[in-house]
Amino acid sequence: MTAAPYIEFAKKAFAREATYRLEVLTEVGSLVLRVYLLRMLWTALYANNAAPLNLPLHSMITYATIALLMSLVLEVDGTRLIREKVREGTIATDLMKPISIPLYFFSDGFGQTLLHAVLVLPSLACALLLVHIDVPPPATIATFALSMLVGYALNFFLNFVMNSIAFWALETFAMQMIVRWASDLLSGQIIPLTFFPGIFGSLVFALPFAAIYSTPLLIYVGVIPPSAWGISLFIQLLWLAFFGGLSMLIWRAAARHLVVQGG
Repeated sequence: MTAAPYIEFAKKAFAREATYRLEVLTEVGSLVLRVYLLRMLWTALYANNAAPLNLPLHSMITYATIALLMSLVLEVDGTRLIREKVREGTIATDLMKPISIPLYFFSDGFGQTLLHAVLVLPSLACALLLVHIDVPPPATIATFALSMLVGYALNFFLNFVMNSIAFWALETFAMQMIVRWASDLLSGQIIPLTFFPGIFGSLVFALPFAAIYSTPLLIYVGVIPPSAWGISLFIQLLWLAFFGGLSMLIWRAAARHLVVQGG
């Protein structure tokens, strides 16, 4: 199997997303505004002693800013095409093509992600005008980048599993919204998971959502020290292997049990 078709799929997705220039500029502006609002929010919360464990205010502002920049990349969901294609019935035609359909969805999402990754640069420049974020040593940045890549792949497989349920339920939007809300809260994207106390705090760290945002973010701000990088990455890879395997099983079952709405 050659990679050439999937590279072309990614290029077309990049070009497609780049045509919506106004939306791109709006997204950058929205992110900069959210950075400013989050800085004001956390400054007020810290003034009232509502602070996450082991994170001083400056580190918390850094955490919130990096989380927003990560969301530009991680919120892209190329697998939503599964739900649309099942509902329209075009998935049956796609299954007859001499390509890997899961890889096609990944390529399409990756092309969109590349454009959003480009947006990180001007967004970061604008954000730095509003807040001053910490820049850790190169080894920490490299480990953060590796952890984020694993989180990106895990997020893809998690979305893939959710959207593949459309083969049986035909519509998964409501279910995905529930999972999305849970993920936003329990992944560490909005607030650090160190904010949650006791047993509940231990529980949310054990969920797969934490491996998407929380692990790379806590590595970046130094809450996860270098001595714990190995175990943190290992846990991420375990979740990646689990959802990668589950995605393969569900896709094979879905291909055998294809039910197309309307025919």
